[in-house]
Amino acid sequence: MIHTILAVESADAGSGIGALGINPSAYIISLVTFILVFLTLKRFAFGPITKILVDRRKTIDDGVKAGLEYAKERERLDKEHVRIVSEARSEADKIIATAHKEAREVIRDGEKTARHKAGLLVSDAEVRIQEETTRAKRALEKDIIGLVSEATEAIVGEKVDPKKDGEIIDKILKSRIQK
Repeated sequence: MIHTILAVESADAGSGIGALGINPSAYIISLVTFILVFLTLKRFAFGPITKILVDRRKTIDDGVKAGLEYAKERERLDKEHVRIVSEARSEADKIIATAHKEAREVIRDGEKTARHKAGLLVSDAEVRIQEETTRAKRALEKDIIGLVSEATEAIVGEKVDPKKDGEIIDKILKSRIQK
């Protein structure tokens, strides 16, 4: 076949297209071969390759869309997080303020109750002291009367009845008080 092509080339080399150095039969064979290779590639290679490229482009586009949606969702969640944290802080501050206020009220109530109880204890102690003082005075008076009675008996030399004894004691006490 190569000999045939060369023979055809040499025959046509002098006229028309042959003068340009182009062999029409070689050109036709090359064109038919190119068309056959192109159709074979189109049927078996270009379709699947194009499909793979379209699928990849779709996957990439879907990934980009998902990334953009993720970024928007993340931004929304970040804002929501900041809002929730802010609300939680605000609520915590309110709870702490309420706790401080209640603690102050409890302390005031405790102090008020303690003052009241202390006042009751003081007044109760004053009453007891007054009663003890009164009892001590009575006991002291009895002891003094007994001592004066014994002293009078020792001075006078005779036993005096309690009424007379009381009169003498009052008289002595009054004279002592006036001095």
